[in-house]
Amino acid sequence: MTIARIPLQHPPATEPRKVLVRYTAPILAVHALALLVLVPSWFSWTAVVACVLGVHVFGQTITMGYHRLLAHRSFRTPLWFEHLLVVGALCCLEDSPARWIATHRMHHAHSDEERDPHTPLVTFLWGHVWWLLVRNGDLHHRSNYERYARDVLRDPFYMWLEKHPWSPLWFYAAQGVLYAAVAFGIGLLWGDAASAGAFAAGVVAWGVFLRTVLVWHITWSVNSLTHMFGYRNHDTDENSRNNWLVALVSCGEGWHNNHHADPACCTVQHRWWEIDVTYWEVRALSLVGLASDINPRRERRREAVTPLPAPR
Repeated sequence: MTIARIPLQHPPATEPRKVLVRYTAPILAVHALALLVLVPSWFSWTAVVACVLGVHVFGQTITMGYHRLLAHRSFRTPLWFEHLLVVGALCCLEDSPARWIATHRMHHAHSDEERDPHTPLVTFLWGHVWWLLVRNGDLHHRSNYERYARDVLRDPFYMWLEKHPWSPLWFYAAQGVLYAAVAFGIGLLWGDAASAGAFAAGVVAWGVFLRTVLVWHITWSVNSLTHMFGYRNHDTDENSRNNWLVALVSCGEGWHNNHHADPACCTVQHRWWEIDVTYWEVRALSLVGLASDINPRRERRREAVTPLPAPR
């Protein structure tokens, strides 16, 4: 069934007037810094390429890493590669793994109900970003991690990240320094220090700041647009939709109704033309030993556990 689009109130534990500076300040700052791409002397096609490639590579650390690997355990990977994905996700400033996973699992448990952290049935802006900017006691309470992210916090690295809540900013700043240093060194190969500095500044503006903003809005669009606009293959008990535009920019995540119908499945490609780039990249990783135990669709999983009839 499709639930009625009746406007909801904010989640009960939300304090709409209490701004979370820890989230609001970085979001506003990075959006402002992304405007540096408008500086003409900092433009280069190398910087544009760094941005485009970064949207895909870093976006996949969220989609493949945080979402399909950690939140839904739809495949397995060596621990070092899992940690590599998480480091990439931290460079997107999309929260620590335990907080991201707990919030997402809570969304599935209460999807498009009042306790859903980011349903756009409150308002589109709420579902897209506003929910991040204000305090929600449920999301930042220890019991929420105990209920929704206990398995994640068994990993000492992820527990360390929770004990250092500002650590994502350290990773983000470190990647900025790395981008600048590498770009400056490359710039020196064909110019002086001034031109190398301008080249490095452009690479950071495009490859870090603008890339971050684009990855944010792609992720947020899955929360907002795919619960408002699109078609439905499955009669789920919430308002999830398949949205081709979001699927295109998010490597498949926009086939969101398919995902809500079978969250544990690694693929959201339920029709031949609903291309799921993330799934095929996971399959490619399996060919080199970096992915295993890839969960098929529910029907296949049931077949795997259904005992064969006894011979007569």
